[in-house]
Amino acid sequence: MRIIRFMQDQWFLITLVILVVISSQHQVPVEHQKTKSTLVSYICVSVIFFLTGCTLKTQILIENYSRWKIHLFVQLQSFFMTSLVMFAIVSMAASNKDFMDPGLLVGMILTGCVATTISSNVVMTGDAHGNQALTVVQSTIGNVLGPFITPLLFKGYTSSGAWYNSVLPAEPGGYGELYKRVFKQLGLSVFIPLLVGQAMHNFFPGPVKLLCTTYKLSKLGSMALLIIIWQTYDSAFSSGAIRQVPGSNIAFVVFMSMAMFGLFLLISLYTAKMWLSRADTVACCYCVPAKTPAMGVPISTVLFVGLTPMLEAKLQLPLVLYQGLQIMAGTILTGPFRRWVDSERQEAEPGA
Repeated sequence: MRIIRFMQDQWFLITLVILVVISSQHQVPVEHQKTKSTLVSYICVSVIFFLTGCTLKTQILIENYSRWKIHLFVQLQSFFMTSLVMFAIVSMAASNKDFMDPGLLVGMILTGCVATTISSNVVMTGDAHGNQALTVVQSTIGNVLGPFITPLLFKGYTSSGAWYNSVLPAEPGGYGELYKRVFKQLGLSVFIPLLVGQAMHNFFPGPVKLLCTTYKLSKLGSMALLIIIWQTYDSAFSSGAIRQVPGSNIAFVVFMSMAMFGLFLLISLYTAKMWLSRADTVACCYCVPAKTPAMGVPISTVLFVGLTPMLEAKLQLPLVLYQGLQIMAGTILTGPFRRWVDSERQEAEPGA
């Protein structure tokens, strides 16, 4: 019975591991990779934000957009604290030129510079009983700022003259295509589905509540997230970068990704709980450490002209590995966070 209860509680994590194993053995054909990524990015993210819009009260969403102090708190940590720490780690690792592949080192810097992810943040904050509206707000703000802040941070860190930066092409790319791609995806897969969900929530509250609670329609969000993660790993294994990079390098990136996620999580947890409620703190803990391949991948492809497919894959690999680890860690944390948030709410109830 304990095994069954464990599998029921951790079904998401178990399914995630199975999907990663499957993607390592069988990938979508190379000629269909772009189509697959586009369909998954738009359809699955749209499903998540439509369902989020159906379950959030409009007034709560508006109230969270006005909380500018939390916006500064989260975004400064998400962009500047994480990128500075990651750059310091890369600088130390690069002291031995024979230790790490230069493409992976630059990819680690890129990982530290990109914005927080959206889909997994929203799903997991809801599962942990955190302030899901605040997570929606922080995630969307970060992804709107990302196309402007991330290239500046990345260019700043990679212009240091370090030896590993020599792998990057000298000719810079253009930003126009980046902005067009990112904001098109945000508009079609985040904002429009969220607004449609809000309209359904306000005009048809009864049927929407019935579908989301009685028929567990909200579980579709978790299924959509699993498909998003699968396609990311499918692309990583399809590129061949994992097989081309030494195993010791992969092990280092995995270890440092775990260490950095843990560090960023602890910093956000202890700084947030000093002045925020537990539900708000949980939202911050999911937003600050997380990084999004949805923005990191297009940035890596448009910032420079002449990237080889292998170098492009190496730049993206640390971000893909980091995402998988952050999903696993975030899934494990939903239970402890849920109990932590619920205990505060029970203490606040009259007669508790």
